Amino acid sequence: MTTTTLADLIIDAASKAWENDGELLATGITPLPRLAASLAKTMLNPALMITDGECWFAEEPVPPGPRGDRPVRIEGWAPYARTFENLWSGKRHAMVAPVQLDRFGQTNISVIGDHAKPRAQMLGARGFPGNTLHHPNSYFFPQHTRRALVPGEVDFVCSVGYNPARWPDGKMPKKLDLRLIVTNLCVLDFGGENHAIRLVSLHPGVALAEVADNTGFDLALPEKLIPTTPLPSPETLAEIARLDHNNIRATILKNNPPAVREI
Repeated sequence: MTTTTLADLIIDAASKAWENDGELLATGITPLPRLAASLAKTMLNPALMITDGECWFAEEPVPPGPRGDRPVRIEGWAPYARTFENLWSGKRHAMVAPVQLDRFGQTNISVIGDHAKPRAQMLGARGFPGNTLHHPNSYFFPQHTRRALVPGEVDFVCSVGYNPARWPDGKMPKKLDLRLIVTNLCVLDFGGENHAIRLVSLHPGVALAEVADNTGFDLALPEKLIPTTPLPSPETLAEIARLDHNNIRATILKNNPPAVREI
C-alpha cells in the first residue's frame, strides 16, 4: 500500500503544465514546481530543456537539496544570455510562486499594502513583467487563501495579465499566455470567458465551498460535474521519490494533512 501525500498530488498535477510544450525550457520556482518540471521531463515530455538551478543545462533532472557524490549530467552551459534567448523567443514556460494573484492573472512579489508606505517589502518586480509578456507562465500557491488570491487587484502589479484597463486602448497582446494555477486546494486555469480564472479540479476531500471561501473573486466553473484531481499512479509516486531522494517535498506543506488517501 502506497501513501499519497498532498505534495505528491501537487507535483503530479503541476507536471501537466509542461506536458504538451515540446522543446522549451521548463522552469519551476520553489521545490514543488521544480520537482513538477522534473517529473514532466522524465514521464511526460522528454524534449523539455531543464537546468541544474545554477548555470548548466542538464541532461536529466537534478534533485533539490544536497547532491553528495551524485554526478550531474551536463548538456551545456546556461549563462544569462542563453536563458534570455529562450525567454525572449517564447521558448520557456515558468511556474512561479507569487505572493498575490488577482482575477485578471496579475501577480505581486513586490510589496504588501500601499507602494509608497508598504506593510511588507519583498523582492521587487524582478523579471515578472518581461517573463509574462514573452513566454507561457503558470503559478503555484502552497496556501490558497484570500490573502493570496485577492479581491480586486493585487497590491502592486508585477506581471501582466488579462486586465484591459492596464493595456493601451484595452488591446492585449495575442501572445499573452497564462496557463495553470495549482494550489493546496485545487487546480485552476484561465479557461473561463474573457480568460476568467476557472476551477479545473478539486483535490480529494476539498469542497467547492472551501475553495470559494478562500478565493477573493468569483471563479468560473466547469460546465459539467467538477472533477477530483487525479491521484498519481504508483509508478509516478516512485518516480517522484527518485527525483527527490532528499525528501525536500515533505518539508514544504507543514500545515497540511500528511496524506490525501492511501492507494
